[in-house]
Amino acid sequence: MDLKMGIPELKEFLKQEFTQVADDFEFVSVAPEAVIMALSASEKHLRPGGTVSGPSMFGLADVCAYFCILSRLGPVALAVTTNCSIDFMRRPAPGRILCRMELLKLGRALAVCEGRIFSEGLEDKPVARASLTYSIPPKEMW
Repeated sequence: MDLKMGIPELKEFLKQEFTQVADDFEFVSVAPEAVIMALSASEKHLRPGGTVSGPSMFGLADVCAYFCILSRLGPVALAVTTNCSIDFMRRPAPGRILCRMELLKLGRALAVCEGRIFSEGLEDKPVARASLTYSIPPKEMW
């Protein structure tokens, strides 16, 4: 499926619709096969012991899935998460973490994505795996 939104359009949408978190996330690449986004883990993203918190990794996976779907659909602000499952596999290294999200199915009402989260430079050792389902509103609501 062709892309309907690239990095410039997705960045602008993020800034306009999600101002509260827009500075937390960065688009690394947007391609038909996957979207990669980054989170530069700061003090607010850490748990005691210096590890990146589970909610921060969940946020990265959720935002990355959302923009993976929007890259194919266009600006559909009312698409919402209906299910998310995350397996935390190892402790992330300090610093920037990335999520590579693939769109497995895009239907009329649901989209299913799967992603891997990893520490930058350690792509062969995922720290988490996420599976997300999104509900897509009827076209007349776009």
